[in-house]
Amino acid sequence: MKPIKKFTLNLILIYLLTLTLKVYGQRKPNVLFIAIDDLNDYVNCMDGSIKIPTPNIDKLAQQGILFTNAHCQAPICGPSRASIMTGLFPSTSGNYLQLKDVDIKKSNKTTRNAIFLPDYFEQHGYKTMAVGKIYHNGDAAKTFDEYGGRFSWMGPKPKERFKYDPSKIDGKKGSTQTDWGAYPEHDSLMTDYQSAKWAVNKLQQTHDMPFFMAVGFVRPHVPWYAPKKWFEMFPIDSIKTPPYKKDDFDDIPEFAKKVADAPMMPTTEELIKSGEWKDVLQAYMACVAFVDAQVGKVIDALEKSKYADNTIVVLWADHGYHLGEKNRFAKQALWERDTRTILIFKDINGISGIKSDNPVQLIDIYPTLLDLCDLPPNKMTEGHSLKSLINNTNKDWSNPAISFYGKGNIAIRNNQYRLIQYEDHSIELYDLINDPNEWHNLAESIEHQEIIKELIQFIPEEWADLSNYSNYDFNEYFIEKSKKN
Repeated sequence: MKPIKKFTLNLILIYLLTLTLKVYGQRKPNVLFIAIDDLNDYVNCMDGSIKIPTPNIDKLAQQGILFTNAHCQAPICGPSRASIMTGLFPSTSGNYLQLKDVDIKKSNKTTRNAIFLPDYFEQHGYKTMAVGKIYHNGDAAKTFDEYGGRFSWMGPKPKERFKYDPSKIDGKKGSTQTDWGAYPEHDSLMTDYQSAKWAVNKLQQTHDMPFFMAVGFVRPHVPWYAPKKWFEMFPIDSIKTPPYKKDDFDDIPEFAKKVADAPMMPTTEELIKSGEWKDVLQAYMACVAFVDAQVGKVIDALEKSKYADNTIVVLWADHGYHLGEKNRFAKQALWERDTRTILIFKDINGISGIKSDNPVQLIDIYPTLLDLCDLPPNKMTEGHSLKSLINNTNKDWSNPAISFYGKGNIAIRNNQYRLIQYEDHSIELYDLINDPNEWHNLAESIEHQEIIKELIQFIPEEWADLSNYSNYDFNEYFIEKSKKN
């Protein structure tokens, strides 16, 4: 064969191979991965004690499956997101407390071998894109092919705080961005507005490869700032406060109080005294309504795009949040309202408009997406694929949801009960069907000892040491743990 003919034949073969790969690639479903920070079950489609109008999140829930009993693996941003993105429990990774993106894989041998979720998709022919808060620091770990930035991140912020600054309050320790008020003047100045705009633009473009697109929204994370029009949706006089019991802590272990201490945050008693509990709720509600509108922009752009029929959507929040329940305005604890969050899957082949009250976990997102996209499983991930539940909500499900907050502190949640065991082996047990506010600790109840034995079996026998890169600087219990580490 003459060299020129051989060269031409090779070009044709390369072209055909490229075309085949492109066609095959386009058959793979895309993924739209939407993350929201600090969003609790006040979302309208959930069953929280307060219902904030969230028409866009509600619409997505109607298009897919809403998991009403979903839980994070750690009740604070850094370790929760690290668990989602590596597929590893904190008890395996040692990432129990706050940490930076760049340190997620530094803890131990297992974490060093972990494959971040976007990296795994890249290894299987996907283009990965992201914007906003995906990991705790956005994408400081540089795991996406393309990252659209964090913009003004937690801002914009006024020159001075409106309502709350722990550094100016006697008895408060530590720092927080907690504050509330109508600010700035226009939506366009908000971080999440810019993130939504970036995502909409990307969905309007042509992508030859299947894509994994992550869109991370910051609100309703503190500071609870949003433009005035969002506050006006919720007149103060129309706001009802969530259930609160002043003596709620009378039947819980002393160790539980140490673990859940958030000395930089306002308490319910403080805000009752100042008359600002409803003001905080109004600000939180305004932030939720605002972020729901940004979610709507992205979902609308997807529905109008050429990718509408071939894109799996998952929406999740990284943990729950107390807004007055249990005398606290915080996450950072192992009660129901701290770990429970929203999780929605819209599969291109799935059933729509359904709910599942089976206990599931955010760590399940990783294996579920691989399963839905027909990618080979990552054997290192520790969650469970939810594909069978997405296709059949009546399927038997025996897996509980497990959450960690520091080494030795764990919550086990099944369909009805929540068991919390602390490092000193003290216990709380709650019947969430009959006691949704967790006001009655059943740990000493004789008739519930078998339930306790059943749930304790799910506690890991081995726990990774606390990572040298994971710590807190506000809670005395965790400060001491970090010193010993």
